[in-house]
Amino acid sequence: MMTRPTLPLLIALALNSAAAYVPAYAAESKPLPLTTVSERSGFQQTGRYDEVIQLCNTFQKTYPKAVRCVEFGRTPEGRPMLALIASRSGALTAAEAGKRKLPVVLIQGGIHAGEIDGKDAGFLALREILDNKAAKGALDKQVLVFVPVFNIDGHERFGRWNRPNQRGPEEMGWRTTGQNLNLNRDYAKADAPEMQAMLRLINDWDPVAEVDLHVTDGAKFEHDISIQVEPTHAGDEGMQKAGRDLQGAAIEDLAKQGSLPLPYYMSFKVDDDPMSGFADSVSPPRFSTGYFQLRNRLGMLVETHSWKDYPTRVRITHNTIVSVLQQMAQHGAEWRLQARQADQRAEKLGGQDVPLSYKVTDKTVDVAFRGYAYTRTQSDISGALMTRYDETKPQIWNVKLQNELVPDISVKAPQGGYLVAAAYAPAVAEKLKQHGVQYRVLSASFSAAGTETFRADKAVFDKATLEGRHMLSLQGSWKPEQAGAGKGSLFVPIAQPKSRLVMALLEPRAPDALVAWGYFNNAFEKKEYMEAYVAEEVAREQLAANPALKTEFEQKLASDADFAKNPWARLEFFARRHSSWDQRYMLYPVMRTAVVPQ
Repeated sequence: MMTRPTLPLLIALALNSAAAYVPAYAAESKPLPLTTVSERSGFQQTGRYDEVIQLCNTFQKTYPKAVRCVEFGRTPEGRPMLALIASRSGALTAAEAGKRKLPVVLIQGGIHAGEIDGKDAGFLALREILDNKAAKGALDKQVLVFVPVFNIDGHERFGRWNRPNQRGPEEMGWRTTGQNLNLNRDYAKADAPEMQAMLRLINDWDPVAEVDLHVTDGAKFEHDISIQVEPTHAGDEGMQKAGRDLQGAAIEDLAKQGSLPLPYYMSFKVDDDPMSGFADSVSPPRFSTGYFQLRNRLGMLVETHSWKDYPTRVRITHNTIVSVLQQMAQHGAEWRLQARQADQRAEKLGGQDVPLSYKVTDKTVDVAFRGYAYTRTQSDISGALMTRYDETKPQIWNVKLQNELVPDISVKAPQGGYLVAAAYAPAVAEKLKQHGVQYRVLSASFSAAGTETFRADKAVFDKATLEGRHMLSLQGSWKPEQAGAGKGSLFVPIAQPKSRLVMALLEPRAPDALVAWGYFNNAFEKKEYMEAYVAEEVAREQLAANPALKTEFEQKLASDADFAKNPWARLEFFARRHSSWDQRYMLYPVMRTAVVPQ
């Protein structure tokens, strides 16, 4: 039985077993064909994307029975998106891997192309494993899908100071794509062509685990890597143990090799203030770790520390990849089975309470965090308190960690599913298809008891765009209403393996729902109106004809000061009661149904 090591144990392991790392090519008289620019430069540089193309093809030629180089998409700037499929099992297609019931792991580098450790570490680890110099036999029992660079156009935006808060390599790519989209904010909404291609790859291979390789930003301290995995706090309860086991094993392996790993993101609660401590979290599905748990699969976020030099970061990332592949070789078949069982449970989610977001409680634990001595003084440049670190003086920071996570917003899953209005059906269908979500188009109108609609009490548009979209937050609740869906509407059943993902996309209060990303903004914009002088006449007619309305109006004037001093709100009070009022205004064009259409 695997157990998660405690922080003191991890630190002890790291201090007592620091391991030297020697690149595989060092013992050769000349560089091997499969070495990278990074290796040959002593891990001071990283190669351009042409090197990825060359290496992908050379790996296939060198190991023809174990590696396939595949193109799974094209970037907006026309570059091929490449993945290496690697396995000693003989299963080098998704169909064959599925037929053989082999676990698949997707390891992804360069989603933020300035954080490029994963590319160079991945090529190195893959070559060593194929040559039986690391994780011997690991690829006999699994399939590795390795994407060296996800954000390829960003990778080719090369520059020396693209990451000013990062030590090495000498030049690196850019954080965002050629369309200036941040791919690690795009898993749920999937706007970027690159993400749409990645989702096709994921739908084809259905990896039991995905590993997303990053470099963190932030303060200066001794810890060199964090490993976060979901499900551990969120998602299917049966998969949470698998998540904890994978996370704990990786952390233990890294500690044995000299690292100081932690299981939470090392970002202060208050920016630039070490004493504010840390808070664990569950990421929303715009991020990889928040996304894969909604598919009942394991998602691992790897964050090496930006102030460690590039040779150190590549070594640690390499060790992480090897650890994950060893764990998958040992436990992957069991985790794959558990994932399929989670799919079956997800098909029965109707009627259950499902968390849409999480928050930390006020409960804390004490953490002896390995930082450096620092001062906080007023800056004559910014005028703010500024922290300055002395890396020659290690120091223990005794701080608080909030690591108890509980559901924030929870919603009861519909018994039947969701109905998407026909006018919005084509756009939503395309998005559901990208995620591999089941749906069908209604061939006739549908109406039944047990229908719920969501009429927003309040709709707030963000003033600034995020990822090119005006986000929308809604207040309101589902209420029973006899409503129907016309021919051409979509029915999205809750009884499907990706039911959690369905709810994340279609529940209006979910943090990364399609409505939150602006897919339905028009439904919350007032289009028709009544001139003020006309509303005045309508109001007087209504007051004269309806004494109860007159009493209601006078009571609202007396009890609601904001209403009383707002002329438009007072006129709208009457306009809402007129037959010309738009009944679709503030109505979310997606319904819930307890009945499955026939």
